[in-house]
Amino acid sequence: MGGRKSRQEQDRDPRAVLALLWGEQGQPTRGPKPTLSPQRIAAAAVELADAQGLDAVSMSKVAAEFGVSAMALYRYVPGKAELVELMIESMLAEVPDLSAAEGDWRAGTRLWARRCLDLYRAHPWALAAVAMRRQVMGPHQLGWLDAAHAVLEPTGLSAVQRQQVFVLVVGLVRSLAQQTADFDADGDREWNRLTGQVLERHADRFPALTRAIADGAFEPTGTDPLDFGLDRILDGVEALMAGRE
Repeated sequence: MGGRKSRQEQDRDPRAVLALLWGEQGQPTRGPKPTLSPQRIAAAAVELADAQGLDAVSMSKVAAEFGVSAMALYRYVPGKAELVELMIESMLAEVPDLSAAEGDWRAGTRLWARRCLDLYRAHPWALAAVAMRRQVMGPHQLGWLDAAHAVLEPTGLSAVQRQQVFVLVVGLVRSLAQQTADFDADGDREWNRLTGQVLERHADRFPALTRAIADGAFEPTGTDPLDFGLDRILDGVEALMAGRE
């Protein structure tokens, strides 16, 4: 996410969002007794996004899941922007248990990354919803970040370096998840066919790429891309650790 913020985003009170995420918002004092909760509403919105994508999520469609009007939801959630924040928190409810890799920072980081990738692949809408920026976070989001820092503590790296490693790992995970979300087998075959034809006509302009394709650069390797990428990152971390000794 990036660019200019919408009027709705500008008008949002981050304190109100924080209270919503942490369950610290005040209960309605007027009107009928509440029958829903922000958590139930978020869970229904997650199911809708999983089935139809994030763009399909609206207050009216989520309200229909409960047989109520959209206005009824506004007693619990101010709008879609806040609903998306709650959806992210709901999606991350199960903070990864890394106890199986206790004492092994490489195995722990690998387990954390695998769990994160599984989550993005199960909820591809989250790629657009979760921004790579500082934002208000709920306890589940912070739990995932805490787990990542905890598993990297045995490296002896500084807090800044651990955070930089985390950014590298989550960047790899998001990139692979995006590739999965965007992949279309028919489109991929057509791209390969057309690109091959273009390069046949213009091979002299792109000699390195032509040689790479001829050598199978884009052929399936049988190597797990997450394992490959993590090995490169974690080898770099070990080199950094060795340089500190």
